[in-house]
Formats: sequence, C-alpha cells, structure tokens
Amino acid sequence: MAVDRIVTPPVLPNGAQVPLVPATRVGNLIFCSGALGLDADLKLVEGGVGAQTRQAIANLQAVLAESGATLADVAKTTVWLTDLAHFAEFNAAYAEAFGKDLPARSTITSALAIPGALVEIEAIASVEA
Repeated sequence: MAVDRIVTPPVLPNGAQVPLVPATRVGNLIFCSGALGLDADLKLVEGGVGAQTRQAIANLQAVLAESGATLADVAKTTVWLTDLAHFAEFNAAYAEAFGKDLPARSTITSALAIPGALVEIEAIASVEA
C-alpha cells in the first residue's frame, strides 16, 4: 500500500523545515505525529499542562481534519508527560476533549525534545477507505 503524506512539513519561524510530516495515511489508517501545545506562531502556550494539552489536542484535530477525520475516529493515542505530577491535570483536559469517544491510550513519563513542553500526544485514527 502507498503511504500518503497528508500535510506538508511545518516550517519554523526561522525558516527551517522540520524533517517530518504531521500525518500519513496508509489505507484507512491515519498516523499522526506527536502534537505539542504550540500556537500558530509555534510557541508553547502558557498555563501549564492543561493548557498545553488542550492546544496539543486542537493541533491534532486540525491534522485529523486534513484527512477527513475527527477525534471520534482516533483508535489509539500515545502520550508523553514530562512529570507524573501533571497526570491529573493532563487527564482532565484529555477527558474533556475526547468526551465519551475515548481511544485506547498509553501514557509515558519522559523528557521531551522541545524545552518547556510538558506533554506530547500522538494518535492513530481509522477512517473509511
């Protein structure tokens, strides 16, 4: 099966292009790269892990929409938190976004590549082929 690059790679404010695509599609599966709590200017939002989680999910929704999917189509997420002490606040924002359509999820505590980032969310969605 062919791999379809859904969204063009992001370009940083300094003009550098990030060597990834936000999502790929293979058949009816959409694989979304990790979403961070970055605003339209590619700056981390303020307000802690809850605000970063809400922004990361909004960014994920935008990527999913490019392929005709929504959060309800997400089958699995993988989440990285920088500090387990943030789990309850993250979990509340995550549950608010997904509502009753909760996907399977793994949550890992780890450092992240972007300084100041508190959460990163990766997703796999399934849509009609």
